[in-house]
Amino acid sequence: MLTIFLAGDSTVANCPLHEYPMAGWGQCFQEFFERDKVSVVNMAKGGASSNSFIEDGLLNDILNRIRPGDYVFIQFGHNDQKEYGSKTPERYRTMLTIYLDRVQAAGADPILVSPVHRRFFDQTGKLKNTLGEFSETVRELAQSRSIPFIDLSKQTQELYEDYGEEKSKKLFTWLRPNEHVNYPEGVEDNTHFSIEGARLIGQLVCEELKKNQHPLGKYIKSIER
Repeated sequence: MLTIFLAGDSTVANCPLHEYPMAGWGQCFQEFFERDKVSVVNMAKGGASSNSFIEDGLLNDILNRIRPGDYVFIQFGHNDQKEYGSKTPERYRTMLTIYLDRVQAAGADPILVSPVHRRFFDQTGKLKNTLGEFSETVRELAQSRSIPFIDLSKQTQELYEDYGEEKSKKLFTWLRPNEHVNYPEGVEDNTHFSIEGARLIGQLVCEELKKNQHPLGKYIKSIER
């Protein structure tokens, strides 16, 4: 059985029960694959940046468990914009390169994923880019190293704009007061997905794998929107 490891931040991570229905897309990823052939291990961590994930030893945790032929999906960006993150596109690229080098040295295959967009619209109904140059940095790195690439920045922009400003709320953790026991005062979160949104983002990743004829595509179950 091959293993898929997920390295990323809270938009990928498994959220604790007390935060439900908030979820990262990695939380739902296993359900798209044949369980007897593919195991998904979600190592993503809330608050992680490309550099802190390494500093906290999480990349080493993956490398200690990985076997030749396994895969590592790598998605960072949101927290790299913060003070403790890589902050600049240049350092962000340097950090991501460490993942590529170490995963390939272990005989496994990295897959780069551009960061998901946040849900912020302008007055014309178009999505605002709050990711700066990070999305393009991942794309360029993937091209320069011939690494499989999932453009979730592009995919999530198209998804949110297709849903529109109001309907797209259901993809995120948006709840009215007393609508859910975990959020008695309500919540309006434009970064973190609802379980419904997380499942749909995971589906987008799988659709891209099949579209790009990636070897993992043969293990993906039938996908229906």
